[in-house]
Amino acid sequence: MKILLNNLLILFTASVFLVACDKEDFTVLNSNATTTVSISTTDVVLDKDNAGQDVLTVTWTKPDYGFNAGAEYEVALSTANGEKAISVGSELSKTFETVELNKILIGLGLEGGSPSSVSVQVRAVLSDYKDLVSNITNFNATVYEDKLDLSTIWGVVGSATPNSWDGPDLPFYQTSNADVVVAYVTLSDGEIKFRSNNSWDVNYGDDGNDGSLEPGGANIVVSAGTYKITFNTNSLTYTIETYTWGLVGSATTNGWDGPDMTMNYDSYSNTWKTVVTLSEGEVKFRFNNDWGLNYGDDGADGKLENGGANIAVTAGNYLVTLDLNALEYSIEPIDIWGLVGSAAPNGWDGPNVRFSPDYSKDGVWVLDKVTLIDGEIKFRTNDSWDVNYGDDGNDGSLEAGGANIVVSAGTYSIILNFSDENAPTYIITAI
Repeated sequence: MKILLNNLLILFTASVFLVACDKEDFTVLNSNATTTVSISTTDVVLDKDNAGQDVLTVTWTKPDYGFNAGAEYEVALSTANGEKAISVGSELSKTFETVELNKILIGLGLEGGSPSSVSVQVRAVLSDYKDLVSNITNFNATVYEDKLDLSTIWGVVGSATPNSWDGPDLPFYQTSNADVVVAYVTLSDGEIKFRSNNSWDVNYGDDGNDGSLEPGGANIVVSAGTYKITFNTNSLTYTIETYTWGLVGSATTNGWDGPDMTMNYDSYSNTWKTVVTLSEGEVKFRFNNDWGLNYGDDGADGKLENGGANIAVTAGNYLVTLDLNALEYSIEPIDIWGLVGSAAPNGWDGPNVRFSPDYSKDGVWVLDKVTLIDGEIKFRTNDSWDVNYGDDGNDGSLEAGGANIVVSAGTYSIILNFSDENAPTYIITAI
């Protein structure tokens, strides 16, 4: 009897095991599973005054896969210029806030004030099984330009400027006072004047070296340095003062003693920005390479306090932004584009000659002036060959891992345009 019971127990256990295996092994994905997407409105007009308000909700039905699939979803927004996919996890809806949606659509090439068609599709990602896509629905969107344009007709010209007396001039920017413009400039020893529209038809100098301007007046002598020039176009007066904002600290190239990593004024956001490589350590922001005015972050929350705590960073490449109006900052990882090659100053081994972002245009990088010799060049990120572009057709379009670009000796400005990730381009101009 005991042997019989043991045999029955073995048979029962095996049966349970086989049933469990059968249930797992023969789970079948419903090939007819679908999901249907819908949107809360077909006409979206975005206004920067409505920041924080929800403007579009995308919802979709849960597919019947025939089992508990645990799908992850993403919402894909598409325009004629490209696509942006937003991951939403296991949720069955996504609500877009004004600023969030505006940034996405600006990045997809929409222009402010002009209604454009946007397509919406939802994708369900099922790991090793398959991806399921919804129907496509559309809405019209009108975006607003989220960048300021503080440019003016006025500029600084002269032997002390990078472009000397021929220009183009270093720009003045509009302030809150309609009669007052400012320029943030780095000058060498030499002379300057102020003029409009890069032309000598209207130009001002200072006959008495007294801060008062006269039409066609004498050149203004300056010493090498970085300055803020304030020009009152009504009273025809000006001031020139030493003025820099920089990044200092153990994570910077020159440590706590400086000189600081110089930040550049971005008139399109009215902030100070720089692209830098930092080591592991700490940083702060300070004015004119001096501790008399410096900012740190006591709460590690992106808010700045005068004399606040050091800001800890890890090693990497970053876009650093300083907003002196809101007393906020951001340190965002970024890939830095550079030029390398036999024609470049550092050859094929690098380091790269670095480009700077064009803050007015997402995805555009600029190299204002580089001197090359006869040879070849390519473009790559972060001094590495992991991401590099050349030109297979010698037609101004870039291809990943493409052919070397042949250049002749000379001085050039170069623009890389990655605003359309699927069709990047470049322009090389002799200067």
